[in-house]
Amino acid sequence: MLLELFYPPSENFGAFRLFQYLTFRSGGALITALLIGLVMGPPTIRWLKRRQDQGQPIRDDGPESHLRKRGTPTMGGVLILLSVAIATMFWMDLGSGYVWSVLIVTFGFGVLGFFDDYQKLIKRSSEGLPSHLKLAGQIMISLAATYWIMQLGWSAPSKYQIDPQVPLATGLAIPFLKSYMIDLGCWAFVMFAVCVMVGASNAVNLTDGLDGLAIVPVMIAASVFGLIAYLVGNAVFANYLQLTFVPGSGELSVFCGALVGAALGFLWFNAPPAMVFMGDTGSLSMGGALGAIAVAVKHEIVLAIVGGLFVLETVSVIVQVLSFKLTGKRVFRMAPIHHHFEQKGWQEATIVVRFWIIAAILAILGLSTLKLR
Repeated sequence: MLLELFYPPSENFGAFRLFQYLTFRSGGALITALLIGLVMGPPTIRWLKRRQDQGQPIRDDGPESHLRKRGTPTMGGVLILLSVAIATMFWMDLGSGYVWSVLIVTFGFGVLGFFDDYQKLIKRSSEGLPSHLKLAGQIMISLAATYWIMQLGWSAPSKYQIDPQVPLATGLAIPFLKSYMIDLGCWAFVMFAVCVMVGASNAVNLTDGLDGLAIVPVMIAASVFGLIAYLVGNAVFANYLQLTFVPGSGELSVFCGALVGAALGFLWFNAPPAMVFMGDTGSLSMGGALGAIAVAVKHEIVLAIVGGLFVLETVSVIVQVLSFKLTGKRVFRMAPIHHHFEQKGWQEATIVVRFWIIAAILAILGLSTLKLR
């Protein structure tokens, strides 16, 4: 919005030219989202407390330390979504199809998460929306976003692409390999993109089990993908680094800046001991946003590296379930894996900080794929 407002008169007022730079607008989005989160945090938490007498339901079969958290309100993801929405709309190019497609996933998944949290509060149980309904909603939203992203890819010129023979709309870039893409075809790419968005959403949701555990890795991943979006959206940088050039995707760096700022603002209130939980409203929406960004900038496989912590948490659940069904034995004391370490006697703060370190290391490994080709 500010770009459309201030850029036209920039010919007469040179200072307004700042609004054409993605770096300036991304920084502006980050600061705006952070300030909104810090200002709106206290009234939002009070509002949630007034409507949630007993706070988020705590599982009786979970770690005993979690029982101290009874009464803490959930649905704090509303604060994240509010911060992201206002900051992004202020600083983005309103004509950016990539940003709008990611916003569809972010807020669509956020609505699903809101109803899931609401059902948990009503039932006073950890069981929210039926899983098949939630999954169906995620798939439909992901399909809509994937269709839009593919349309943008079809309209992109091929002369700047690392492999002009492969359509940008259906191509899959492989890390560490230059001048090479796999053409998945329309149907395979749609299924793949939907799996990335839905998988990322549920992976972040599984990780969100301790105070601050999920929000910082999300912030780290958003920072990495903000940089990736900026690079692949610039023909010069993309050509130098031998990346797939995705025209117009650089605008996603503004969204990523807003997401980082919103995460910082939320962390202020979610740091141990948490004053509010993000709930599925926040975890589903942020995970879906990361998945949609990865699909848009053609770095889906890199997301599995940068978001490796989320992958680890998901794999731990899958292994636990399969092992119990096939052998009747559990591999971990409790899944997801962060609960396993709790049951072993690790302090919550120790687990959270060590998992943050792992997330940072994986982010560096993911960034290395930009040059190691």
